[in-house]
Amino acid sequence: QVQLVESGGGLVQAGGSLRLSCAASERTFSSYGMGWFRQVPGKEREFVAAITWSGGNSYYADSVKGRFTISRDNAKNTVYLQMNSLKPWDTAVYYCAASSIPVSTYDYDYDYWGQGTQVTVSS
Repeated sequence: QVQLVESGGGLVQAGGSLRLSCAASERTFSSYGMGWFRQVPGKEREFVAAITWSGGNSYYADSVKGRFTISRDNAKNTVYLQMNSLKPWDTAVYYCAASSIPVSTYDYDYDYWGQGTQVTVSS
């Protein structure tokens, strides 16, 4: 069982930056593909970014490409999401997730989820 704990959310003005962190409990963290998703109340969960177990490949939703960067530090069992040039429509609860497959943009491929961290971008 992998436990994931997100941190780093908060309130920021449009154009600002935040860095989300997701710490994993599992020592085999490096064997999991990792992803970030977000959800707004009343809407479906949306893919944001994903990274392979080695960190060698990453994938992004078109809406965040060029602004967000996913990375991981397997020595620290942590995955990050650096968010720059934030827009009001980036406001959501952000979740990290772990997958036993190398990488996926689909939430149903992820086996473990964190509790989420709120990101609010004011205009």
